[in-house]
Amino acid sequence: MAIALYRKYRSKSLDDIVGQSHVTDVLRRALDSDKIAHAYLLTGPRGVGKTSIARILAHEINGLEYTDESEHLDIIEIDAASNNGVDDVRELREKAMIAPAQAKRKVYIIDEVHMLSKPAFNALLKTLEEPPEHIVFILATTDFDKLPDTIVSRTQRYHFHAITNADIVSRLKYIAEQEKITIDDEALEVIAERGGGSLRDSVSLLDQVQHTVTDGSAVSREHVESTLGLATKSEINNLIQAVTQSNFAEVIAQIQTIMQRGVTPATLALQLAAMITSNLTQTPGLVHLLEGLMEVPKSSHPETKLLVTLLSQIVEKPKNVAHQAAVPIAPSITRAVKPPTKPAAAASVNPPQQSAPMTELEPESSLPTEATVVVSGNADLSQFNWQAVLEYAKANYTAVYAILSKCSTDVQGDKIVLYAGRKFNKTKLDSAKYRPILGDILAATGVGAGAHIEILDTTAPPKDSQAAKIAAMMGGGEEVDVS
Repeated sequence: MAIALYRKYRSKSLDDIVGQSHVTDVLRRALDSDKIAHAYLLTGPRGVGKTSIARILAHEINGLEYTDESEHLDIIEIDAASNNGVDDVRELREKAMIAPAQAKRKVYIIDEVHMLSKPAFNALLKTLEEPPEHIVFILATTDFDKLPDTIVSRTQRYHFHAITNADIVSRLKYIAEQEKITIDDEALEVIAERGGGSLRDSVSLLDQVQHTVTDGSAVSREHVESTLGLATKSEINNLIQAVTQSNFAEVIAQIQTIMQRGVTPATLALQLAAMITSNLTQTPGLVHLLEGLMEVPKSSHPETKLLVTLLSQIVEKPKNVAHQAAVPIAPSITRAVKPPTKPAAAASVNPPQQSAPMTELEPESSLPTEATVVVSGNADLSQFNWQAVLEYAKANYTAVYAILSKCSTDVQGDKIVLYAGRKFNKTKLDSAKYRPILGDILAATGVGAGAHIEILDTTAPPKDSQAAKIAAMMGGGEEVDVS
C-alpha cells in the first residue's frame, strides 16, 4: 500500500519544519543550552506543524533519533479528544510519578488538549503546579481560547502561524520533483490557496490531483479546479465584474452556470471572498460583501444566502433618487405632524385662527404609538408573497421571523401595510438593525428592497364591513377564520 504523501514527507527535524522559524529557532537554542521547560504549549491552526514539532522536541530532549516508526516507552502520546475524562488524567498523573524506563525524561504529548473536561483540567493542573523533575508536558491545540488561564500560565506558549502560500508552493515543488509529478506553477498556487495555510492539507491535495492526467502532460490549473470542484478563475472574475456593473440578471446566470457544474455555494463563496480580498485596492467597494460570503458555509440555505449577499450589493444602491443619496442602506423614517391643538378655554379668549400648516418632520424617537413608518422606493408588488417572506425569514433571520410570524399584511396600491399587532413588535421592526434586514428579505423573495412599507402597531381590521362595525363597537379586535 502506498504511503500518503503528507506522511511520507512529514518533517523529521526542527530544520525540516516549514514556515515556523520563529518557533524552531527558539526551541533549538533552548535545546543547545539544555534549558528544558517542564511544560510547552503549542497553539495555532491545523496542519502547520504542531504535532510534528511536539514529536521532534520529545525525541531531541532525550537525544533520540526521530522517524515515523519511532516508538519509545518514555514518550507517550495522548489524544485528548478521546481521553478527556478526569479518570484519564488521574491515571496519567499516577504513571507520571514513575521514573523514566530508559530515557532522561518522560515526555507526555497531549494533542487537542482543549478537549479535556473541566475536572480533567483541574487534575492536570495539580501536576503542572508541582511537576516531578523527570517530566515534560507538550500540549498542542487548535483552539487556544478554550484553555483555562491557570493551565496557560504554567506553560511556555508558542503560537504557530498559517504558512504562507509562497512557502507551501516551494514545499509542493520539492515533493513533486521527488515524486516525479509534472505540474504547472499555477496549479500549485491553486492547491496552496485551497490549503488555507495548512501544509498538511496542501500536500494531501497534491496527492489527490497527481493522477488527473494520464497522457504524460503536466497537471494544469484547469485540471486542479475540475478535480477539486472549484469555479475557474475566469468564472470568478466574470461574476465579480457582473456585481460591480450592477448586472442583476448576469449575476444570477453566472451563479446558476457555475453550480450546474457541481461547485457548491460554500466553495464558490470562499473563492469569491479570496479573490475580493486579494484585489481590495482595485475594488474597495466590495469589502461589504466579505462578511456575508464568510457566512454562506454556515447557512442552512447556502445558495440563497450567496444570492442575497451578491444581489444586495446591487439592489441596495439607490439609482436616480436624489433624496436617498445620503442614506443608501437604512430607509428613512418620517411622519408629518400637526401642531398641538390649543385647549378649549384658551380658544374662548383668543380670536379663532386659521389652521396651521404642517410643521417640520418629527424625529423618530418622538413618534406616537400609532405612527406610520415608510420605507421609500419603488418595487413590483405583484410578486409579493407573504408566506414566502415568512419562510425565507425563518430560514435566514430567526429573530426577525419571530416578529414577522405575529404580523399580517395587506397590499394597498403601491405600498405594503404591515400590521405588527403591538407596539413592541413595531418598535423592533422600526429599529436601524431590523429595517435593512426587512429590505433584504423582500429583495430575496421577489419584491425588491425599495418597497413602500407602512408599519402599524395595530392588528389588521376585519375585511367584512359588518364585522368591522361590530369590532368598532366592541373596542377593536382581530378577524379570525374559523372555517
